[in-house]
Amino acid sequence: MSSLEHEIEETRQRLAGTIDELLFRASPKTIAKRETAAVKAYFVDPASGAPRTDNILKVAGGIVGAVALFVLVRKVAS
Repeated sequence: MSSLEHEIEETRQRLAGTIDELLFRASPKTIAKRETAAVKAYFVDPASGAPRTDNILKVAGGIVGAVALFVLVRKVAS
């Protein structure tokens, strides 16, 4: 095998590896696992496993506020 053929084969193998990595990263299952891990990390400290109460309270407050706004709008519209 000549030097040029060897270089072409190495480039082809690197490209195939890159394509495989991109397919893995773009697969719906991989994306779902990555996003689930990100959400869990937002609510639970990965190092200690303790809940992050500040983030939990922020989200709970937002939900309560949205529900209160929805109830208020319905009462005013009635």
